[in-house]
Amino acid sequence: MTDFQEVYNLYFRDVYRYALSLCRDAAKAEEITQETFYKALQKLDSFDGKGKIFVWLCQIAKNTYISMCRKEKHLDASADTELLPWDGSIEEKIFDQEAAFAIHKILHTLEEPYKEVFSLRTFGELSFKQIAQLFGKTEAWARVTYHRARLKIKEELL
Repeated sequence: MTDFQEVYNLYFRDVYRYALSLCRDAAKAEEITQETFYKALQKLDSFDGKGKIFVWLCQIAKNTYISMCRKEKHLDASADTELLPWDGSIEEKIFDQEAAFAIHKILHTLEEPYKEVFSLRTFGELSFKQIAQLFGKTEAWARVTYHRARLKIKEELL
């Protein structure tokens, strides 16, 4: 049990930040994180050790989030998008509440993997290397995907 406690202590904050990047709600992120570690503890024997434990935990968190959204019917692609045009960096606009909300609306309409890569990089503050590991792709793929997601969001905002 001490080994799992070490894993929990080492990765709790990162998994929480990842969950927060997915749902943008602190209470839900905490719930997802707790559920992630609960599931990880139950399935610890299925972790083969070939991959990184952080990537494994993030996959569990992602699946937990998706399950939660399905239960709550949280994903609504038909939401209205009333947006204000602007010039500038997407990252700068995240700090403006109205613009951030507009970006989140657009983000939920993006197809995968653009939606998740943008969220992981911008909100989860993961490196391109970590994003690449999550998807089993190269770092260059993560950079290109993020760049394309930014372009798509900017296009919608203009």
